Amino acid sequence: MNSSNNLRHKTITGVIWTFFEQLLRVGIQTITTIILAWFLLPADFGLMAMTAVFFAIANSLMDSGFSQALIRKKEVDQTDYSTAFYANLVLGLLAYLLLFASASLIASFYNEPRLVMLVRVVGLVVIINSFQMVQVADLTRNLNFKIQFKVTMPSAIFSGVVAISMAVMGFGIWSLVAQMLMSSFAATALYWIVNKWRPSKDFSVESLNEMFGFGSKLFLSSLINTVFQNIYIIVIGKLFLATLVGYYFFAQKLQQVVVTQLTNAIQKVTYPALSTIQDDNKALKEFYRKIIQVVTYIVFPCMIALVVLAEPLFSVMLKDDWLPAVPYLQLLCIAGLLYPLHAINLNILKVKGRSDLFLYLEIIKKLMIVIIILISVQFGIFGILVGQIVSSVLAYIPNSYFSVKMIDYSVSEQLKDFIPTLLLSITMGVFMYVTGSVLPIGNFAYLLVIGLAGTVFYVLINHLLKMPAQLLMLQIIKEQYLKTGHNHG
Repeated sequence: MNSSNNLRHKTITGVIWTFFEQLLRVGIQTITTIILAWFLLPADFGLMAMTAVFFAIANSLMDSGFSQALIRKKEVDQTDYSTAFYANLVLGLLAYLLLFASASLIASFYNEPRLVMLVRVVGLVVIINSFQMVQVADLTRNLNFKIQFKVTMPSAIFSGVVAISMAVMGFGIWSLVAQMLMSSFAATALYWIVNKWRPSKDFSVESLNEMFGFGSKLFLSSLINTVFQNIYIIVIGKLFLATLVGYYFFAQKLQQVVVTQLTNAIQKVTYPALSTIQDDNKALKEFYRKIIQVVTYIVFPCMIALVVLAEPLFSVMLKDDWLPAVPYLQLLCIAGLLYPLHAINLNILKVKGRSDLFLYLEIIKKLMIVIIILISVQFGIFGILVGQIVSSVLAYIPNSYFSVKMIDYSVSEQLKDFIPTLLLSITMGVFMYVTGSVLPIGNFAYLLVIGLAGTVFYVLINHLLKMPAQLLMLQIIKEQYLKTGHNHG
């Protein structure tokens, strides 16, 4: 296998490996959340959701783009790593102090006094995370995702067991707080055990300035993105009851099991891998085309199937208190269809080192979101959800624009690479809905029978039509099998 094919194989396989690693981890977290939903109220989840945006902002400040700068640098030494490590610690402490001081203001904004203590306790996660950022960047830079899997899975299981135990004992919302703290603490401890990198006394102002020069723009982009990722929770929390925030938050967590984890997998793997060929536009374009085909082959049918199966899924897994969240999940799944494509296009800018354009693009898209929210909020919470779908579709235009400029990957070529898969996924969804409507079966049987029927239908039609995405998936699986067999031999 030549170097070009080897990089393509490592990149796409890495996306798939990381996706399923994150899918398993978040799957465990989701199972934990579902169990917790039997013991907690929707309003409890709503209160935690209200703290999410401020915690995420603090986490972004703690990182400040240093991890991305480390990953992208062609040559990194011990001084660079140590400099980033100490910078993260100082910024993490600063971020927590800001959270602590602003807790009362946050509680006043939502008119929820209970948020004061919640914000101050949950904020401790930021300090804990500051000890793991460089460890994760080191592993990611070396494409060592297997070790990360060995860290995240035990952490998710441990924190889930603690949270469920506390919920059963009647600790209420604090079981959700414990889940966040224990997950972060366990992951940080394990990263220091399994990864051998250790900080030294080296610190370089020159290295700090170089990394911050690149990372600061990504930090500002991340900060803006974090606020706007949570802006719907902010708006819903301000204008509606905590219970409705809980419905939205819970539905969003289920949607994120697939779409957000796949997006994270794309960014996590393609960024360090393709940074090594950042000057070869032809190779970059070819890799990105393959990635889009593989990603949409996975995410489109998953999102469409979740739309169809949402109601029986809630009926089987949850108490009736949560049924009003079904349409929230369905609309969020439609909005999430294009998220991985946004990530792929934005990654091109990072690989090319154009963090300035990345920032400008984020500002343009967020101004567009503000306008859509101002219009959609007048139609209530479902107007806000439909507005998310509109925002996602419109955001694809500026996101894809720079792919044309940077690597000559036109919008028409992108559409050609994913529209057939989208149409097949919608066809699968219609087949599932029609089949389910004529079969007199209960909710549990509906999930099993219709879910399986949809999967078989999708794979079979792809096979009959010889769709490139499925052929590529089979090729990757075959290459991985042969590679594994060769290694064992």
